[in-house]
Amino acid sequence: MPDSVPRAATRRAAAVGLPLAAAALAHVGPAATWLPVVRRRLSPRLAGAGHPRHVALTFDDGPDPVSTPRFLDTLDGLGVRATFFVLGDAVVRHPGVVRETARRGHEVAVHGWSHDRPWLPAPARDVRVLRRAVEAVRDVTGLTPQWYRPPYGILTSGRWTAARAAGLRPVLWTAWGRDWTATATPASVRAAVEADLGGGGTVLLHDADRTAAPGCWRASLGALPDLVADWRAAGLTVGPLAEHGTAVVHATAPQGPAGSAVVPRPPVPGRSRHA
Repeated sequence: MPDSVPRAATRRAAAVGLPLAAAALAHVGPAATWLPVVRRRLSPRLAGAGHPRHVALTFDDGPDPVSTPRFLDTLDGLGVRATFFVLGDAVVRHPGVVRETARRGHEVAVHGWSHDRPWLPAPARDVRVLRRAVEAVRDVTGLTPQWYRPPYGILTSGRWTAARAAGLRPVLWTAWGRDWTATATPASVRAAVEADLGGGGTVLLHDADRTAAPGCWRASLGALPDLVADWRAAGLTVGPLAEHGTAVVHATAPQGPAGSAVVPRPPVPGRSRHA
């Protein structure tokens, strides 16, 4: 009799614990796409793969009334349009910034309602808040967003479902600038992006410091002219995600076997190609 009590308790614990573990795995399993090697191999489109002679330039975490207008001015000067992934709660606080972003020809996409981490399953909430973010963008710009990038790139099963319910296509990134730290500089952002980016890639930068070191957005802002110059020197065009699948390319790139484009990566000053 005494031996049966621990065994019964173990069976009860397993009966409760295994379903919970399975549910947790189903919830967080898709978030493995946060790893670059996983999404590149299993879902290139999720990694932002597009036209081989185009670079999709994207920004997260705005709008911010101080920093975002500076990015808009710099992009104007470079003759570049981009995709801005905005947070719904910031859209309702700074609608004028979002309206101006769209007016200047940039694409406004959804980064969620707030910049949270979805450790616990909440599928109904995921659907509700993502639809709310879509409505906020639509109300301000008059346009329906097409893209969704979850905060931190954590794409759980609930967020997958919410994106489909909201009519959004999830996309993460191919290369990022690691521009959220206090030590980021224009040179470090440029080097980080160039290390992982070739033609057909999607670049993630930040136009706000909401969840990062104060003022770190200045590193990305300072890196933009050199990054755009590098891409153009390599025969690549730069633009928003809307143009990433069927880019109209005016530059000429060298041709490889069977007509495939050979896209050289321009060297970053002070950085060895073999590093």
